[in-house]
Amino acid sequence: MKLLLDTHALLWFLGNDPQLSAPAREHIENPAHEKFVSAASLWEITIKLSLEKLKLPRPSGEVFPQQLEINGFELLPISCAQLNQLTALPFHHRYPFDRLQIAQTIVDDLNIVTRDPEFSKYPAKILW
Repeated sequence: MKLLLDTHALLWFLGNDPQLSAPAREHIENPAHEKFVSAASLWEITIKLSLEKLKLPRPSGEVFPQQLEINGFELLPISCAQLNQLTALPFHHRYPFDRLQIAQTIVDDLNIVTRDPEFSKYPAKILW
């Protein structure tokens, strides 16, 4: 199974937060699954850090390269095909980072790990 972690799922996984569902944690921890983190998530985190809406235990430049590698997460770049899909999505969801992750999920045939109910309005495979 190929997973794309939504930003909150990524942060909750890394922080061992109980808000992450047990099934989601099990799928993320399963070494047989391919796990991806969108470049959009890192961009979103960076913005929230600069606005002081988020705090990390160490600078993001240390946390993310290390944690991506330790956890076997691959960085998913933003492709032209994903951006083309994004332009075709209806506006059920207005948050730009989530919309891009929805497009990535559809184009790359991924299962998105999210508890955001708005994702279910799109033809995306959701895991929670």
